[in-house]
Amino acid sequence: MSEYSTNRTVAMITGANKGIGRATAERLAALGMTVLIGARDQGRGEQAAAAVRAAGGDAYAVVLDVTDPATVGAAARWVEERFGRLDVLINNAGISGSGQVSPEDAHDQVPSSVDLDMVRAVFETNVFGVIRVTNALLPLLRRSPAPRIVNVSSAAGSLTLASDPDGPLAGLLASAAYSPSKTALNGLTVQYANELRKDGILVNAADPGFVDTDINHHTGYLTTAQGAAVVVRLATLGADGPTGGFFAEGGPVPW
Repeated sequence: MSEYSTNRTVAMITGANKGIGRATAERLAALGMTVLIGARDQGRGEQAAAAVRAAGGDAYAVVLDVTDPATVGAAARWVEERFGRLDVLINNAGISGSGQVSPEDAHDQVPSSVDLDMVRAVFETNVFGVIRVTNALLPLLRRSPAPRIVNVSSAAGSLTLASDPDGPLAGLLASAAYSPSKTALNGLTVQYANELRKDGILVNAADPGFVDTDINHHTGYLTTAQGAAVVVRLATLGADGPTGGFFAEGGPVPW
């Protein structure tokens, strides 16, 4: 253990140098946690961590690309060497596959004409990356007295909402990549929750809502702080909190 060792709650957030991940890091740091800002680019991660520290928080940047086993393994070793455990894991990193466009304009994801390589890339980050990171950090989470895992999902992954022709998602184009990846992430959340329930590890999926971020070319109507609210709530659940659920800030989201 090094000078980094802390009695604070330690939270790792993937894709945390901007957007919802950055807002989540800021909020958790304000609550007194040590936040580990996972970012593919070291410089951007360091800038985000420095900003959190400038606001009075405790933050460190960690190079972490969820699609790269080498950086995931290195990040896990770094956390173990410096803190010896992890209390909160927030799997936030995600891609749309369509670049910076709003869901209404994601024509390249229509199932009948989608590029399979793009689908694979989306699943590599949004699904396989979550498995890769979670499994690498699970031994450290098991050392925590109150471990929590939050997977940042989307209402677009709700089969109930997506299949309703008159529902709130009726205006979205059909998607063979982003939306199914979030559906898969929701299913994965339930399976991890089922496996880890006996160990006291609470695992839930969060729907931040339509947040103003790069991923939708800033067409969202919620601020990143508003989107982070449900993520923070699930990351700070008490021992009697739910597991294996899908929640927005207003309450449960239908599967």
